[in-house]
Amino acid sequence: MLDTNNNLQVYLAPGATDMRKSIDGLAIWVSEMMELDPCSSSLFVFCNRARDKLKILHWDRNGFWLYYRRLEKGRFQWPKENVDKNAISMTRRELNWLLDGLSLEQQKAHKNISLKCVA
Repeated sequence: MLDTNNNLQVYLAPGATDMRKSIDGLAIWVSEMMELDPCSSSLFVFCNRARDKLKILHWDRNGFWLYYRRLEKGRFQWPKENVDKNAISMTRRELNWLLDGLSLEQQKAHKNISLKCVA
């Protein structure tokens, strides 16, 4: 199912999305409003106004996956809408935080580092 590749690009649609949209409607939204390719291997994440439902659109080799998550209690910590209304790029790690109900700006999370040599 969902690729565990951490290099997979993730984009959030700003603001609220009508959750009645299906694969075709969300793919058009990605193409026209976000100006991105819905057939890339990226994940495109959408949230409703009440912030208790998410949809993730994902192209996989020969067709789309549409993941749907509804919270019975609580809300997703959806980022505030940006002024220019462009897609919000994020990492898979940040997406996991969002799905776990955490803020995208975790102050206590360890920062990623890259080592060139071991001292």
